[in-house]
Amino acid sequence: MVIGIPTEILPEERRVAAIPDMVRRYRQQGFDVIVQAGAGAGIFKTDQDYEEAGARIRPGAAEIFAEADIVLKVKEPVFNDELQKHEAALLKPGATLITFLHPAAPASLPMVEMLRDRNITAFTMDGIPRISRAQQMDALTSMSSITGYKSVLIAADHLPKFVPMVGTAIGTIRPSKFLVIGAGVVGLQAIATAKRLGGQVSVVDIREDARREAESVGAKVVGFDVPSDLAVGAGGYAQSLPVDWLEKERALIAPLVAQADAIILSALVPGERAPILVTEEMVGQMKPGSVIIDVSIDQGGNCAITEAGKVAYREGVCLCGVKNIPGQLPVDASWLYATNICNYVENLYKQGAGQPDFEDEIVRSTLVTCDGKIHHAGTLKAMGLA
Repeated sequence: MVIGIPTEILPEERRVAAIPDMVRRYRQQGFDVIVQAGAGAGIFKTDQDYEEAGARIRPGAAEIFAEADIVLKVKEPVFNDELQKHEAALLKPGATLITFLHPAAPASLPMVEMLRDRNITAFTMDGIPRISRAQQMDALTSMSSITGYKSVLIAADHLPKFVPMVGTAIGTIRPSKFLVIGAGVVGLQAIATAKRLGGQVSVVDIREDARREAESVGAKVVGFDVPSDLAVGAGGYAQSLPVDWLEKERALIAPLVAQADAIILSALVPGERAPILVTEEMVGQMKPGSVIIDVSIDQGGNCAITEAGKVAYREGVCLCGVKNIPGQLPVDASWLYATNICNYVENLYKQGAGQPDFEDEIVRSTLVTCDGKIHHAGTLKAMGLA
């Protein structure tokens, strides 16, 4: 079987789904590997590096998609302007796609339908369950660590003021106030980074354990008690709140949003659309010069008016909907992701190349489309078909 590695084409996306070391592992597993020319340029790996690892180089994306039985990507298929075709349409019928699909996000639904209609077997790397056996495949956690760190740096770059307290001859400049909503892996890394920069950090999370962890890394926890059976789902992840509880959470958040200089939005429910926690009205109450970094944008966003893939301003408030924050640290991000996905492929085909183990718990959790059907529960819910 042929594994294909195309160049990522999202704006400013410099990651690659396989580094040369992983090409060697795929070859040892019995796969043939083809890599698009220049795919590793963003991480300073040459075509020669890939050839020495055992890959064959193909000149363009069309050749990769036409030849590969399995396509490994970092981000979801998008429209290829050069070829005037959607990447989902470039996959050969019956091929397998493994990538971050974010299939339940509203913007992803037409793409998922295209994969279904082309009989593509698609797996999403954001569906890895939180079990010990899956830790080495957990790309979401790997990328979340990078996202949490980089999101604070992006916020600091957009802020028109210092992050730390600064003493001057004429007085003291007060530190910037950071509000982190969602204390998962992204949130905890964001808290730690904002504290290192000297920011004043508050955090909101509906899970008691997450609040305790946030407090341990220096955040001021803003209380919001939700019964654990409503707040915590499988694996300790947050789960969707009923509408009445979601309204209570927004009411708690509103005054905190108004006081914040920078907000990191990272509240997610695995496999589902991100809950709207910051409304347009709340944004209107923020101070001019404030910043929102909506890192949940891949799953629709926590802010009602964040634009996916864009940095926009509303009444002086910066709304950042950049979709590929880990792509801004491509060397470390590619090493982490390439290792995660290689471990995933090894588990998927543990019965042999061409024999995916659909009975495996990890495989079932990540399966999105197969045999002309959509299997992903969060996607079916988003489509109103669950």
